[in-house]
Amino acid sequence: MSVYLRTEKIIPDWTDYNGHMNLAFYIHLFDQGWDVLLDKFDMGGESAKNQKRSTFAVESHTKYLKEVKEGEMVDINLLSLDHDSKRLIYQLEIYNKEKKYRAATSEVCSVYVNLELRKVVEMEDNKLKLIESFIIENKSKFKPEKHYLIHKLKKTS
Repeated sequence: MSVYLRTEKIIPDWTDYNGHMNLAFYIHLFDQGWDVLLDKFDMGGESAKNQKRSTFAVESHTKYLKEVKEGEMVDINLLSLDHDSKRLIYQLEIYNKEKKYRAATSEVCSVYVNLELRKVVEMEDNKLKLIESFIIENKSKFKPEKHYLIHKLKKTS
């Protein structure tokens, strides 16, 4: 199970000479899915513009499992999400909607950044509460793959 984020149709501009979606556009789709969550957590484009706070991806691990081709419909889903006061670790999948298979997964470590200082900072309490509420609400839907980056979190007990 997973948390649905959005659906996209693979367009001709995203395909390469091998007849399938180019790897750069897998990352593009993962980023589009993540933006859905950033907006929910008040960390998306509006936050960057008005509050000068955003997230930067600092490390990722992507697996390309099966190809997707022009015209196919894919869902971008969240497999897992965790955090500490400065970092978010999340796993996403691209799932071929028609053929019913997982095409790719990506695990990403993002840091929360003050855009004026260009420095990593702690998330504000209201944003942490949004994240924690989302995790509580959706944890039963999480189905993570093997974690590669979860050790990056610095949890306090």
